[in-house]
Amino acid sequence: MENRKTVAVIGAGIVGVSTAIWLQRDGHDVILIDRAGPGEGTSYGNGGILASCSMVPVTGPGLMKKAPRMLLDPGQPLFLRWAYLPKLLPWLIKYLRNANAADTKRIASAIAGVTMDSLAEHQALAKNTKAERWIVPSDYLYVYNNRAHFDSDAFGWSIRKEHGFQWDELEGRAFADYDPSFSDELGFAVRLKDHGRISDPGQYVKDLAADIEINGGRVVIGNVDDIAKENGCVKGVSVDGTVVNCDAAVLATGVWSGPLARKLGLAVPLESERGYHIELWDPSFMPKSPVMIASGKFVATPMEGRLRLAGVVEFGGLDAPPSRAPFELLRKNGVAAFPGLKWTKETEWMGHRPAPADSIPVIGEVPGVKGAFTGFGHHHIGLTGGPKTGRLLAQLISGKKPNLDLTPYSPARFTPGQ
Repeated sequence: MENRKTVAVIGAGIVGVSTAIWLQRDGHDVILIDRAGPGEGTSYGNGGILASCSMVPVTGPGLMKKAPRMLLDPGQPLFLRWAYLPKLLPWLIKYLRNANAADTKRIASAIAGVTMDSLAEHQALAKNTKAERWIVPSDYLYVYNNRAHFDSDAFGWSIRKEHGFQWDELEGRAFADYDPSFSDELGFAVRLKDHGRISDPGQYVKDLAADIEINGGRVVIGNVDDIAKENGCVKGVSVDGTVVNCDAAVLATGVWSGPLARKLGLAVPLESERGYHIELWDPSFMPKSPVMIASGKFVATPMEGRLRLAGVVEFGGLDAPPSRAPFELLRKNGVAAFPGLKWTKETEWMGHRPAPADSIPVIGEVPGVKGAFTGFGHHHIGLTGGPKTGRLLAQLISGKKPNLDLTPYSPARFTPGQ
């Protein structure tokens, strides 16, 4: 290959692994580096849904009015470690500036660019690898208490409609006939076809990473503490103090991307939106499709041998241990949604969603540093948008022109003066 490069991909979650695979398929040599190994972070603990329709950001109109009430109500899926508020405040102010109709639509359009066709993107990524077995095409349901509850979400659904989504509305008996798993209190569902789920997200990413090694790539366990530059060009990455030579580097370490981004001249307002899941093993039944329970803002996803309940938003930084209240709320809401469900054991997890203040991923080449690229900040849509992000980054590194305007994602928006 005339333009063959050695590329260091920093971060082995779904974004990094996807980037590495598409780079390999373009003929490049790949070094995949992660401090814990493939699929050990947020890509392990996500909701497992290929949610193409999930382009509507959290910062919708009315958030500033709702958020304080939610924080004071232990039955709501929003938590804050109050001691962390002073550190959170500068990011929070920027974040809440987007809580209006015009910015919500702008952000949704950007997110849609990397989430649309998620199922097809995953199928293309995993084709002819062991990871194919974990991809399950499915419907995706949003479940509401009743039609009035659904109508209260009309703004978000209008955005999805503008982006071409169509759906079936299942009410009362029609919903019960589709899936009798749910409580009688949940009487209305929106059914979106042509979605999908990953039945073991952690193992899925590990199997993808194994294919990189099978095809000659290197997987390195270690911490990248710097990106070496010479005359404004990437020359290598420092892994635990040892420089590994490369022609280009991709920063894809999720919420941990901030320090290296700063060394590249980027001031990205990035916070951890702490997410939780509990897994109910050997459940007595499972929902037919992955579902979003709108009242509790959590998803229930059938997985290999267990049902995963995932969701909740907690702000508390990277260092604090998990809180008990989010786990208890997930369990309480899960039991309420699926009465009569029994299981043999539970497992719990807490992880960190990478949340930029504008809710748009940071994807592209870093201004002023030739060969430095970013792919982080996917907030709630990392699994959904990972394969498309990886494909876009591989195209940029290979000198190809993507068929998507990457301006909204550009790292340039976080350079001084912007």
